[in-house]
Amino acid sequence: MWWKTVLVALIVLAFIIAAASLYGRNRWQSDTEKLLAQIEALRTPITPELYDSRELEGLPAPVQRYFRAVLKEGQPLISSVSVEHTGTFNMSETGEQWKPFMSSQRVITQRPGFVWDARIRMAPGLTVHVHDAYVAGEGILTAKLFGLLTVMNQPNTPELSQGELMRFFAEATWYPTALLPSQGVVWEAINDTLARATLTDGTTTVKLVFQFNTQGLISSVHSDGRYREVDGAQTATPWLGSFDDYELRGGMLIPLEGEVAWLLPEGPAPYWRGRIQQIEYE
Repeated sequence: MWWKTVLVALIVLAFIIAAASLYGRNRWQSDTEKLLAQIEALRTPITPELYDSRELEGLPAPVQRYFRAVLKEGQPLISSVSVEHTGTFNMSETGEQWKPFMSSQRVITQRPGFVWDARIRMAPGLTVHVHDAYVAGEGILTAKLFGLLTVMNQPNTPELSQGELMRFFAEATWYPTALLPSQGVVWEAINDTLARATLTDGTTTVKLVFQFNTQGLISSVHSDGRYREVDGAQTATPWLGSFDDYELRGGMLIPLEGEVAWLLPEGPAPYWRGRIQQIEYE
């Protein structure tokens, strides 16, 4: 009967999808491990080993208040971070197509590097794996259906590398000792609630404006021009990362929730909303 033929075809299709998914996950995991090994191989010793508040002398007032709020004297400086996130990602540049994701992220603070390994559920049984990374001074942005079929692979360019180093810099609110002057960050005063910070890695330099709230904590970071792909071209676009729900982790106050948005002429276009589920420091 015809329905038996359809049933057999559906069973075969389900088997093929399951096999492809398993093979893809294994391939993806292998690629992830290679990226992690690369950032680990570039790790350099952290100096100094402990936070000394005397390092704050001469910094802009809001920056000093921030460090005094989130760090305690003698806090060990962070050399690496492992983070687990959950949240939603907007798959549309012009509308609202939010899809749930889960991700693991590994960060090395010196030399700066990170690997974000995400799984975005597009539909039941359909998962896109994403690598968003900064490795050896180069940006990586790749997405594959089932971890196997490429749906996006941005070529490494200076613009992509700048954007990924900017992400590392903005997310330093999760590993705040990386924002200290001893770790290569240069701070400039703007006013009592804003300060500009600069970070250089190799030939790439990024600048961000940090906004501080009444508690002295970082509420947002802003760039006048982070690059994004528009019609196949890299276009500098205003960009904003917002942070909330500060709690004590590893002896430091860090935000557990965040949102990232492009600031377009027609208004903000959020594309990432997430929450830290687990974070571990070395």
